[in-house]
Amino acid sequence: MRKFRIEAAVNITSLQTFLAIVETGSLVRASHKMNVTQSTVTARLKGLEEEIGQTLLIRQKSGVTLTPAGTKMLRHARIMTGLWRQAKYETALPEGLESVCTFGCDRELWHGPGRAFFYGITADRPEVALSVQQGSSRDLEDWISTGIVDVILTYEAVARGNQTIHDLPPEELVLYSWRDAAPVIGDPGYIFVDHGADFRRQHAEAYHDAGLARLNFDSSWWALQFILDNRGSAYLPRALAETFVQQGRIFEVAGAPLFSRKKCLVVNDSAARNWPWFPALVARLQGRESPTNSA
Repeated sequence: MRKFRIEAAVNITSLQTFLAIVETGSLVRASHKMNVTQSTVTARLKGLEEEIGQTLLIRQKSGVTLTPAGTKMLRHARIMTGLWRQAKYETALPEGLESVCTFGCDRELWHGPGRAFFYGITADRPEVALSVQQGSSRDLEDWISTGIVDVILTYEAVARGNQTIHDLPPEELVLYSWRDAAPVIGDPGYIFVDHGADFRRQHAEAYHDAGLARLNFDSSWWALQFILDNRGSAYLPRALAETFVQQGRIFEVAGAPLFSRKKCLVVNDSAARNWPWFPALVARLQGRESPTNSA
């Protein structure tokens, strides 16, 4: 048994090292990330390749490149290290905690549904340990597919295998300005915030003669901070902006076109089976009455 535990730990460490090399692009940067010597990283990689019986990485002056075997191994390494992290997390739960929910949230959706999901668990389910990670749509898709997270909040998703998609009310995108009675078109301080392909198309149709914006952001939060600090206007999610509207720091531009963006909650079905409270929380986020008692 002791030998098994040692080998398991060594294998997981080797996989983590392999992932660090792929993510950083070099053995040197991987050694810095893992706080070990480069020779240790080299030895771990060599041991993993000998155990697999395949070369996983090709080392070049410009960095490392995955071999076909390394590409296949990458997905399995992410799954195994994710499950190992989850297992350690769950088995180390202190007394009073019964289960774990690992939650991945798009950075743009934390304001509103992300916080509602998080607070819904922390307030009503004291027996649940909760871990939250912020990521892009691609990150979130990879994380839930490889088991790093149990549930994600994202804009677009395709159900895979043991996953279920729960559609949520669309996100409303509203034009806000630093001043009251701002013009709908012609504001020299207008900032374009990229809310995705559908928004770009709808925005182009509605403002076909408005010209190009001087400033562009891919983050609503950054655009909002710029407006608060430097003035301007931009399309922002209502959930993000409403607090600042109530404070009188920004204003909704009257008469401006409104846009919307789909969003959804995607859950790993095997994890959700251990959460009797999950359907009620989803119902709350969807704005409908819960079919079951949350208790």
